[in-house]
Amino acid sequence: MQSEAVATLLTDAPPSKPAELPPTKSQIKSVPTNDGMLDSELARDAAIVAAAVRRRRFMRLLPWLVITGLLLLWEIGVRLFDIPEFVLPAPTVVAQSMAKWWSPIVSNALQTLKTTLIGFAMANVLGLALGVLVGSSTMVYHGLYPLLIAFNSIPKVALVPILVIWCGIGTLPAVLTSFLISFFPITVNVAAGIATVEPELRDVLRALGARPLKIVRKVGLPRSMPYYFASLKIAITSSFLGSILAETIAGQSGIGHLMIVASSRFDVPLVFAGVVVTAAMSVTMYTIATIIETRTISWATRSQGDQATGV
Repeated sequence: MQSEAVATLLTDAPPSKPAELPPTKSQIKSVPTNDGMLDSELARDAAIVAAAVRRRRFMRLLPWLVITGLLLLWEIGVRLFDIPEFVLPAPTVVAQSMAKWWSPIVSNALQTLKTTLIGFAMANVLGLALGVLVGSSTMVYHGLYPLLIAFNSIPKVALVPILVIWCGIGTLPAVLTSFLISFFPITVNVAAGIATVEPELRDVLRALGARPLKIVRKVGLPRSMPYYFASLKIAITSSFLGSILAETIAGQSGIGHLMIVASSRFDVPLVFAGVVVTAAMSVTMYTIATIIETRTISWATRSQGDQATGV
C-alpha cells in the first residue's frame, strides 16, 4: 500500500523546469544599463551648457564686431571714392584729430557730462515723483496728462532762446534743456507702470485693509520698475542731446560749443571727434543703467538673459 501511494504522488507531481542557461555576451551587451544612460544624459547637458557659454561670448563680441565692420566699410568707402576730408573724413583721420586735440576734447566732454548728469538727476527725481502721482490718482491723471503731452510736443530747440533770456549764457540753459528732454519719458513710463496694477488686485488689497499709499508702495512701485529702467535708457541719451543742443546755441564750453567752433573753421574731423566722444559717453551711461537694472530687477530681465543665451 505504501509503495502504491508513493507511486501515485510521483505521477501527480508537476514536471520539473529545465535548468536555465547563463546569458551570452551578445545578450549582455544588448541590455542597456542605467550607468550608460546617465552618462549620455550628462554628456548632453554638458554640450548644452557649452553651447550656451559660446553663444553668450558671441553675443558679447557681436557689437564690437559690428562696429569694427562699419568702421572698415567707412574707411574703405572714403578711400575708394576719394571723398574730400571736409565732407566726410575717414575714421583714421578722426582718430588723428582726437589725438591732436585731446586736451580740449576731454575738458569740454567733462563739462557736457556734468551738465547732462545734473539735468538727468533732476529729471529722475521730479519725473519719478510726478509719475507716481499721475499713475496712482485718476484725478491727477486727467488733469496733468494732457498738459504733459502738449508740453512734450513743443520742440525743445525753440525753448533754448527763452532759457537764455531767462538764465543767461552758460551752464544753466544746458542743464534745463537736458532736464526738459529727459523728464517726459520717465514720468510717462512710471505712470504707466503704476496704472497697470489690476483693479481686482487693488480691490483685494483694500478688502484686506491696505491703504492706497501702501498699495502704491508695495505693489505699484515694484510693478513700475521695469518701465522706469526702460525710460532711463531713453532719457540718458536724450539728456546728452539736450545738453549739446543748448551748448551749440548758447554755450561757452562743452562738446556742443567745441563742435560749433570746429565747424566754423571747417575742421570737420574735429566735429566728428566730438560726435564720437558724445556717442561713447552715451553708450557708457546706457551700459551703467543696464547693469543697475540687471542687479536691481533681475526677476524682470531674467527672460531676456535666457533668450540671449539660448537656454
